[in-house]
Amino acid sequence: MSEEFEVRGPHEEAVEDAGHGAHHGTQDSFAGRVAVMTAVLATIGAIFSYQGGSTEGLALFYKNEAAIRKTEAANQWSYYQAKGEKQNLAELGAALVASDPKGIAKFNADIAKYQQQKTAIRTQAESLEKAVTEADEASERQLHMHHRWAQATTLTQIAISLAAITLLTRRRWLLGAALGVAGFGVLVGGAAFFGI
Repeated sequence: MSEEFEVRGPHEEAVEDAGHGAHHGTQDSFAGRVAVMTAVLATIGAIFSYQGGSTEGLALFYKNEAAIRKTEAANQWSYYQAKGEKQNLAELGAALVASDPKGIAKFNADIAKYQQQKTAIRTQAESLEKAVTEADEASERQLHMHHRWAQATTLTQIAISLAAITLLTRRRWLLGAALGVAGFGVLVGGAAFFGI
C-alpha cells in the first residue's frame, strides 16, 4: 500500500486556516488582507522578474552586436592597411621609373586609386567603431536596468516572506515591515522602468 505525503509550507497552512475560520462563521480579515497582499506582491514580483530577464537578454544582444561590429571594424582596418601597403608599393614604383613618363603616370593613377579606396575604407571602419561604442553603451544601460529589476524582484520576495511570517506570528508590525519593503521594491522597480 503506497502512501502519499503532502508537504505544505507555513504560508499555505496559515491561508487555509484563515479560510477555515471564514467557513466556520468567524472571519479573519487580517489573514485575508495579508493573503491578498501576498498575491499582489507575487504578481508584481513576477512582472519585475520578467522585465529583469528581458533587459538581461537585451544587454547580451547589444554586447554581441558590439563584438560583431568590432570584428568588422578590425577587418576594415586590415583592408585599409593592405591598401596602404599597395599605395606605398606604387609610390616606390613611381620613384623607380622616374625617367619613364608612362610608368610614372600609371603608378600615380594607382596611388590616387588606393588613396581614394583608403578614404572609403577608413570612413567605413570609423563608422563601425562608432557602432561598437553605441552597442556597448546600450548594453551597459540594459545591464544597469537588469540589476534594478533584480533588486526590485528580491525586495518583493523579501516582502512576501515577511507577509508569510506575519500570518504565522500575527505581529502587525511585521505587516508594516512587509509593506515598507514592498514599497521600496516598487520604487526600485520604478527606477528600473525609467532607466534610473
